[in-house]
Amino acid sequence: MKKATKTRKRSHRYIETMKQLDLKKTYSLEEAIPLVKASSKVKFDASVEVHVRLGIDVKKSDQHIRGTLTLPHGTGKMKRVAAFVEPDKETDAKAAGAAIVGGEELIANILKEGKIDFDVAIATPIMMPKIAKIAKILGTRGVMPNPKTDTIGTDVKKMVADQMGGKVSFRNDATGNVHQMIGKVSFPDEHLKANFEALLNLINKVRPSSAKGIYIKKITLTTSMGPGLKIAE
Repeated sequence: MKKATKTRKRSHRYIETMKQLDLKKTYSLEEAIPLVKASSKVKFDASVEVHVRLGIDVKKSDQHIRGTLTLPHGTGKMKRVAAFVEPDKETDAKAAGAAIVGGEELIANILKEGKIDFDVAIATPIMMPKIAKIAKILGTRGVMPNPKTDTIGTDVKKMVADQMGGKVSFRNDATGNVHQMIGKVSFPDEHLKANFEALLNLINKVRPSSAKGIYIKKITLTTSMGPGLKIAE
């Protein structure tokens, strides 16, 4: 005999918020932010995410987009940064807050284990030929250092600090969508608004010249496991 599943009681605020939501409506950003925050149904501090559907042809490489920016108020997520550096730069990487620091030994370990335990990787130019051995492992997880995402350079302290301080990178997926976290439910509305606007400004700025017609087709604001609201472009 199956045990009865206990249903978690929803708060009065959550129930009232859900009554207000119209998933077919297009909301202004100012309307959507408090509604999305209030409709979060998880107990933890959920992420607030933006999903943008683009009018690009993903079959054409010149219409792929990518960008890197530092969100004005960060993401609220503590990143685990890995630094692939020469021995004389390891101290700088650790001082800046890198969780994992190393060179050839670190590369060999990743190659052996076939897995990683970090959110983003930075590297010096000298280390890049050696990192080629684990390019497939890093690439499939979206953490391969790249000059376009400001994760390859000689200023190790700055690269690590930037990643720890809210720098994010985005690119379109195979269906022409961009997905990006812009903060947490606990953020003030104005902080989420500023982060949203910074992201959309850059997405517009990197519009491919060959993309025809409507560029931004749909914008959705949502939280982890919460309902998505359509935002006016």
